[in-house]
Amino acid sequence: MKKPDVIIIGGGAAGLFCAFTAAQRGQSVLVLDSSNKVGKKILMSGGGRCNFTNLDITPENYLCNNPHFCISALNRYNQWQFIELVESHGIAYHERKHGELFCDESAKDILAMLLEECQQAGVVIKTKCEIKSVKAADPASEAPSGYSLQTSTGPYHCKSLVIATGGLSIPTMGASGFGYEIAEQFGLSLLPRTAGLVPFTFSDGIKQISETLSGLAVDVEMSVNGISFRENMLFTHRGISGPAALQLSSYWKPGQAIGVNLLPDENAAELLLGYKKTSAKSLLRNLLSQHLSKGLVLALQTLHWPKYAETAMAEIPDAQLLAVAQQLADWQLKPSGTEGYRTAEVTLCGVDTDQLSSKTMECKTQPGLYFVGEVVDVTGHLGGYNFQWAWASGYAAGQYV
Repeated sequence: MKKPDVIIIGGGAAGLFCAFTAAQRGQSVLVLDSSNKVGKKILMSGGGRCNFTNLDITPENYLCNNPHFCISALNRYNQWQFIELVESHGIAYHERKHGELFCDESAKDILAMLLEECQQAGVVIKTKCEIKSVKAADPASEAPSGYSLQTSTGPYHCKSLVIATGGLSIPTMGASGFGYEIAEQFGLSLLPRTAGLVPFTFSDGIKQISETLSGLAVDVEMSVNGISFRENMLFTHRGISGPAALQLSSYWKPGQAIGVNLLPDENAAELLLGYKKTSAKSLLRNLLSQHLSKGLVLALQTLHWPKYAETAMAEIPDAQLLAVAQQLADWQLKPSGTEGYRTAEVTLCGVDTDQLSSKTMECKTQPGLYFVGEVVDVTGHLGGYNFQWAWASGYAAGQYV
């Protein structure tokens, strides 16, 4: 396999899917991966259960500078086709909220399925292989087309080269910027990368509150830039995490405040003014403790109504109650940043899609060079969307390499 038809750099979700798709068409395929085993990110995903797709896949679930780019691939290999593949391997799975599908047993089942498909199709996988250089063949050489690779396990040559190296997120899993370096080498432009689906951190008084409430999950609606998500928010020792925060992080820019509605099923103003009439002798914190945890209510009391902590509802001016209601409905928090790539689930942006064919994932200016998966400027929401992009983009390239 020193001169296969196709070499795929990266043995993650997109790379493995592309590999067996191409091999099933009769191509000889070699997967090269720098780590000691492939699919590490698959194994850790979904808390070890792998949220492998979602029942409701739409282009609106993806961020991309060209929002139409992902449509072609997602239509040609959809969630139902992947579910069919999962079922054909006898993998038991279940649906959680928002159409998220998880393995009943382990993410190992999904990786085993991909590896079995690769083995049956004749794919060769080589791990612990560092790529030292990639060069397009000299048109005047004996092999005038394709790519030559120098690696820690020797030289290779291929007709088609697929970059499936992922992004910068979770460097402990072997993530690197190698795919971006290859893109730049061949003249492709890159969009500025940042960490996505990542917890927020704080350096102001909210950090202390978060530490005190660490481990508490609250059902909230969180918003920024006109985008909102209704999910759990989780207080941590460093700030705020949980599905709502992770989703919102992909839309947040440094310096912006985020809004948190702590009572998404209530009209906070009506609720408090109603309590003033029906529970005149009660304390506000006791009434709010019917809706929120006591620890959170005490923290909010310190922030928003310390002067009225021991005042009966009847004695609190309406203006003050309306001010508290505003804080409950739109608590403005200003993160100092995020936890960055260390814990980010994805890397936002990447290889500019304007330079790729949406049908084949091939570079428009560099024949035979393909980019798939997370390295491309397509990022899904939390909930199986990024895996579906990996399967779909891998399939798209696998049909044409």
